[in-house]
Amino acid sequence: MAVKIRLSRTGTKNAPHYRIVAVDERKKRDGAALENLGAYDPRKGKLVQFHDERIAYWVSQGAIVSDAVKKLQKLHQQKQA
Repeated sequence: MAVKIRLSRTGTKNAPHYRIVAVDERKKRDGAALENLGAYDPRKGKLVQFHDERIAYWVSQGAIVSDAVKKLQKLHQQKQA
């Protein structure tokens, strides 16, 4: 089973909200997730929640990080600096 760390959309039609999730890559975009790793609000452009240590754990287990989540990681690192 290949695991990907990617975004899962929640929210309403004109008010999107995304969760950062670890999920089997064969599942649908909004399918059952293995673990919730954070949340992102694109309307405000900020991370609501971000679990660095859990993302690092999944990457160490062989998970593949999507491009969108990589951008959010950079945003989080810039915010901490």
